Amino acid sequence: MRILVVEDEPLLAETVARGLRRDAHAVDVVHDGGAALEHLDVNDYDVVVLDRDLPVVHGDDVCRSLAARDSTARVLMLTAAADIDDRVAGLALGADDYLPKPFAFRELSARVAALGRRARAATPPVLERAGIRLDPHRREVFRDGRYVPLSRKEFAVLTELLRADGAAVSAEQLLEKAWDEHADPFTHTVRMTILKLRRKLGDPQVVLTEPGVGYRVV
Repeated sequence: MRILVVEDEPLLAETVARGLRRDAHAVDVVHDGGAALEHLDVNDYDVVVLDRDLPVVHGDDVCRSLAARDSTARVLMLTAAADIDDRVAGLALGADDYLPKPFAFRELSARVAALGRRARAATPPVLERAGIRLDPHRREVFRDGRYVPLSRKEFAVLTELLRADGAAVSAEQLLEKAWDEHADPFTHTVRMTILKLRRKLGDPQVVLTEPGVGYRVV
């Protein structure tokens, strides 16, 4: 998934981002509400992890803006306040879930995953096609019963291809979902990742290139 972490405490923001990247997500990080709105204008996020008490533009206003845009991004709101009224107010603003600080990363990760499933069209919990079996929860991939060790980026790319259910996925779409904002769109990073993925999956080749269109799993 493509995730935006909006948190004004740099150490906490980087800790959350690092954990989500280990889960094979593409993560952008900003530290104030104004920067969050700028990123939301440019990128298509699946989930926004949003601190409520933000500088420049308050988290409540960021949440209101997302609701007004009719965005498909799901919002997990974070706050140091554990009061029930505070949680209810956050949900009323348009947040999809609410997590008080301090929190265990495992819980945040599980809530992000659940919101990501709601942000997309319904897909099965385990993705299977052409002899490939991918379990997003366990982060495991098998090809005809053989375990296939993948890097985080290879896993993220294969996940997007399998979710397309045989349809072609463009390089631009893969960059949007599997890489963060620091990826250079003019490099061959997607093509090189596809080549490595094909090599690890082995023969016969199941990840095909459609010239001018993108990649698909047959």
